Amino acid sequence: MPQTTEPLTNTPDVHDEHDRKPSRAWVWWLVAAAVVAALAFVKIKYFPSQSAEGGKGGGKGGAAGGPGAKGGPGGGRGGAGGGGPLPVQVYVVTPTKLTDAVAATGSVLADEQVTVRSEINGRITSLNFKEGQPVSKGQLLLTINADEIQAQLQKLRYNLKLFRDQERRQRTLLEKEYISQQEYEQSNNQVLTAQADLQLLEANLAKAYIRAPFSGVVGLRSVSVGGYVTPNTPVTTLSRISPVKVDFAVPGRYANAVKVGDEVVVNDEATNKKYEARVYAINPQIDPASRTLSVRAVYPNSKQELRPGAFVRVNLNIGQVDEAIQIPTEAVSPEASGYRVYKVVGGKAQPQQVKIGIRSEKLLQITDGLAPGDTIMRTGILQVKPGDKVKVQKPAR
Repeated sequence: MPQTTEPLTNTPDVHDEHDRKPSRAWVWWLVAAAVVAALAFVKIKYFPSQSAEGGKGGGKGGAAGGPGAKGGPGGGRGGAGGGGPLPVQVYVVTPTKLTDAVAATGSVLADEQVTVRSEINGRITSLNFKEGQPVSKGQLLLTINADEIQAQLQKLRYNLKLFRDQERRQRTLLEKEYISQQEYEQSNNQVLTAQADLQLLEANLAKAYIRAPFSGVVGLRSVSVGGYVTPNTPVTTLSRISPVKVDFAVPGRYANAVKVGDEVVVNDEATNKKYEARVYAINPQIDPASRTLSVRAVYPNSKQELRPGAFVRVNLNIGQVDEAIQIPTEAVSPEASGYRVYKVVGGKAQPQQVKIGIRSEKLLQITDGLAPGDTIMRTGILQVKPGDKVKVQKPAR
């Protein structure tokens, strides 16, 4: 039987291939058009002012430069400042007095402070101070029951009298050679031993009477008469608060600038009052963990305004420049090679590299690059270009 031949379905059609190429080209054109439309939308949506300025500049360029076709390039230069001076505010450099200060936080400490405790175990028999009141050095604060120690002392005194009488008789016998030297030394040793025991008991008896080690103010007591105390029981605190110490820390880079005798201004956070203290001690080494140097100042505190434990802010003056050049911080712009300002010279913006020094909240010290009398721009430093014309709007000093 004759065989029928089926047409091959996978054979590409030359006409179909030619038909696809134009369709792909239209797709690419549509994508490009969509991208351009998106960019135009973003330009109009988010930068309307620049577009308007460019259009105005273009119109002026077309009117002044000839045909309207050349207005576009003219508009670009006008938007950059070529079409008219840029209005700016300026600052005239004037030397001023500058104090270099370090700000730190600190704490107020008592000049001397101890926790009063008993050195022996026992029951309190009397309390001889009032809470929160000043006491004098050596004043009796409290007593511990010492009846047992006193009884032992009385017994030892009797024994000591007996031993001394025996030593006296033994010495007489030794002089007459009725006893040996060794027998006499044994009797004398009993006297010496009894005397040492007596001194020990007298020292323990003195511990039963707790006295103030220095003049100061006692705190609140935590015990009562009749209570039993041990060496671990806190009775009260004793503080000397005239004068007071102020502890604070400064960065390690100022270690060589801080000197004993420097004045510091202490600001109490509670009352917002300021007090003048003086540095009297500096730690010989920098803390390796925080890289700070511990400093201690003293304040007389004769009226007891500052209380130990208070949080304070400390300003330490480490130097002063009589004729320093300071300019507003907004007039300086950072760049890769350092810092830059724009001077106004002959009505044009002239860039100037500067070196900065001490920075404050509103001013910045310039150590190199400017001289007294220079006029610098405070506004417009991001819009202007070197050589652009500027118009001084409002000079500020």
